[in-house]
Amino acid sequence: MRQKKEKRKTISSMHFHVVTLFPESFDSYIGASIIGRAINDKKIKVSFYNPRDFTKSKHGRVDQTPYGGGPGMVLEAESVLRAAQKAIGTKKDVEVIIFDASGTEFMNTYARSAVKKKKHIVLICGRYEGIDARVQKILKAKRMSIGPYTLTGGELPAMTLIDSVSRFIPGVLGDFASAEEDSFANGLLDCPHYTRPEVLDDKEVPSVLKSGNHKDIRRWRLKQSLGRTWLRRPELLENLALTDEQEQLLAEFIKEHRSETKSKQ
Repeated sequence: MRQKKEKRKTISSMHFHVVTLFPESFDSYIGASIIGRAINDKKIKVSFYNPRDFTKSKHGRVDQTPYGGGPGMVLEAESVLRAAQKAIGTKKDVEVIIFDASGTEFMNTYARSAVKKKKHIVLICGRYEGIDARVQKILKAKRMSIGPYTLTGGELPAMTLIDSVSRFIPGVLGDFASAEEDSFANGLLDCPHYTRPEVLDDKEVPSVLKSGNHKDIRRWRLKQSLGRTWLRRPELLENLALTDEQEQLLAEFIKEHRSETKSKQ
């Protein structure tokens, strides 16, 4: 008899372990706003491990010249490994990530799934020309990138991941639906949002949003979300299986958009 697959529950808290040469660069970020409140509420925890504290060098040196020559320096393997292994400890529910331009692009789908898989995420931030390639192999770490551009180090990507993943932990946001409705949460861009005043420079808030009809508002928001995605990130639609309602709303948006564009010509 086939066993019923157990549905994974969303975890109630997450512990991020950051291996970085510059832990102080996180101070203002994790101490403020939503992330700071989540730490105070014990929804998330962020710990730091500086490779300089694990080096054998008397002077705290952690970089070396690259084999084969070339410009720049490379973060040595041993100090990074010791720092990462201290973070990992004996934990079983842990994932190790190295930020690398050649890695898998970080997406919201990972953030959503992470809170159902692991309670601990170790984030290794590179510097200089990168980290000795053997670190990734020894730790069996996942390579991850936040985009096709070069940064000074892995600290900003680490903050990005911490922020994005934390939003899916229940209780971190005032309203969990906010995370579910954000851009990319369902594979689509978010719809436009409005607040007071009703009229600004002759531009009015769409009347449907003031109607109080929740069914019409939901359809309008979904239609705008689909339309925005079609206009700005059409490649996202290629991987989505749209419902009949979504296909109808997208067709309406495209027709209206083309009619409006034609009338302006």
